[in-house]
Amino acid sequence: MKNMMRKSFKLYSHYVSINVRGMMQYKSSFVLTMIGQFLVSFNVFLGIYFMFQRFPSVKGYSYSEVLLCFSIMLMEFSLAECYARGFDAFAGMVRRGEFDRVMVRPRNEILQVLGSKFELTRIGRMLQAVVMFVYGIMNSDIHWTGSKIITIVFMLLGGTALFTGIFLIYAALCFFTLDGLEFMNVFTDGAREYGKYPVGIYGKRMLQFCTFIVPYALVQYYPLLYLLDRRTSMIYVFIPLLAFLFLIPCYALWRFGVRHYKSSGS
Repeated sequence: MKNMMRKSFKLYSHYVSINVRGMMQYKSSFVLTMIGQFLVSFNVFLGIYFMFQRFPSVKGYSYSEVLLCFSIMLMEFSLAECYARGFDAFAGMVRRGEFDRVMVRPRNEILQVLGSKFELTRIGRMLQAVVMFVYGIMNSDIHWTGSKIITIVFMLLGGTALFTGIFLIYAALCFFTLDGLEFMNVFTDGAREYGKYPVGIYGKRMLQFCTFIVPYALVQYYPLLYLLDRRTSMIYVFIPLLAFLFLIPCYALWRFGVRHYKSSGS
């Protein structure tokens, strides 16, 4: 098992290396795309800024606290989009019949799909998130402790797993539709947008949905309460890790799709 994991990591690293070298062949395009990713997120930042120019707080959350919340969510999304972009582009692979080649290779299908596309340009979006995160930390009254730093790490890990699971669902549905379903963007790009504010401000029903159905709240709202000292129980430190359980039904749907896959004949 250990040897297999090492080989898989080596293969994925090779995939990433190929993708990065390919992007570096067009350096100007890479830089411009990265700047574009930065500016897209910057527009959202401006929306938050102008909101707080008019209102001192939103449901009891200050400007710096909202920035801290949004920056963490944006980092989670950017990390998942960076290395799980292959799932987002999976519809084209199925439609063109390229998944047939993936099926006959002696390597895990998910590993091959992940390695088919690596979006290094998402560094621009990540940079924007880091800037907001630093600003939020410097202007908030959070008393930082070791457990709070661990909470941030777990939020990033859990959030990345959560968005990866959503991308995996998107890819699995392509087995049956042969094309991407645009409504899935509600759970990816939409989550990035409404995730700029703590989920709890949207009401009880939305909080329940984001806790038990698609668990955004586990990697955003609940650990944020701990960071802001609105909750003191140590259980809130580990809540983000529960998002990894979301990968189980996502993977089950993927396996169901693989078993029922029929070549498009392209």
